[in-house]
Amino acid sequence: MESLTKNGNSIQDNTENHQNNTHLEQTSFNTTEVIMPGIIEPEGLLVRSRVLDSPAAGQVTVKMEASGIAFAEQSMRRGRYYEQPKFPFVPGYDLVGSVVATGPDVDPALIGKRVAAMTKIGGWASYVLLSASDLLPVPETIDPLEAETLIVNGITAWQMLHLKAQIKRGQTILVHGANGGVGTILTQLALYAGVKVIGTASPRHHETLRAQGVMPVDYNDIDLAGSVLKLSPGGVDSVFDHLGGASFARSFGLLAKGGVLVCYAIASALNDKGNVLIPFLKVLIQLGWWNIMPNGRKAYFYNIWDGKGSEAFQIQLRETFTELTTLLASGALKPQIAARFPLAQITAAMKLAESRTAYGKVVLIP
Repeated sequence: MESLTKNGNSIQDNTENHQNNTHLEQTSFNTTEVIMPGIIEPEGLLVRSRVLDSPAAGQVTVKMEASGIAFAEQSMRRGRYYEQPKFPFVPGYDLVGSVVATGPDVDPALIGKRVAAMTKIGGWASYVLLSASDLLPVPETIDPLEAETLIVNGITAWQMLHLKAQIKRGQTILVHGANGGVGTILTQLALYAGVKVIGTASPRHHETLRAQGVMPVDYNDIDLAGSVLKLSPGGVDSVFDHLGGASFARSFGLLAKGGVLVCYAIASALNDKGNVLIPFLKVLIQLGWWNIMPNGRKAYFYNIWDGKGSEAFQIQLRETFTELTTLLASGALKPQIAARFPLAQITAAMKLAESRTAYGKVVLIP
């Protein structure tokens, strides 16, 4: 078991009883973290070590066990993520880890508990300071890397399916990027709910998708719409699209009467220049126009942070994550981990995540 040293004394980081809590709360932890110094290529990401502050009131120190690479970090390194902090900063949208120290007003019984958190930034570090109120409990029987896939990706997938699209058994949906971090969970959740799934992906992933019950379509198919309509002649009941641009219009056109388009990113604008808000505003205007058209179809932009800071937001987050961990524990969900990399290999990890060749989530470990 790893130990931490302070003033020459060795302290186990996973205490066996609460008698050591006071010592842990006073311990400074050496954290290794990834720094995004500016608009850079993956090779420009830096790794450094420093002493982490002790947790303040309302905070805990979490030893990271897994943190994912999401589309958000790909946008951030290009300076294209809305409301990202000024450079330099530590990226990392979510994480799973164990509590190793608590602030003066936080229940010390949390020490040793495995937790998850949506961080937006800061997750790519071996030790992280978090607000105790943001912690989501993770059952000890669940593998931390698998639990990591359920945070941003899993919550996004579940809420889009059940809150935005409100899918029903027997419907047919189209999932763009069915091999991705969100797509692999979204397709499983839909199939579990009795929904037929058409998924776009590179041909290299089609066999895997078919084995799971997904009807694959080549995402580079020049007649993608025609291929989808061959599988679902009357159109589809919902489309989940992260691409943006012309893809949103094509997706909306594939909806059956009463269908729902759920947009959740604008990947086509990843390498654009200029104000990052412009593509987003254009999308909102287009979605608003579609929603007032008398065709019975609806279009939404999903943002996982909607309602952040409200009690309802936190309750929904916890309920969704609990639902996902329950499905994982039962075997109904099988998270797809494309690869795992230590923080020190962040360049290789980022390149794989951006390659569009991975099936599932690229995960970082300490």
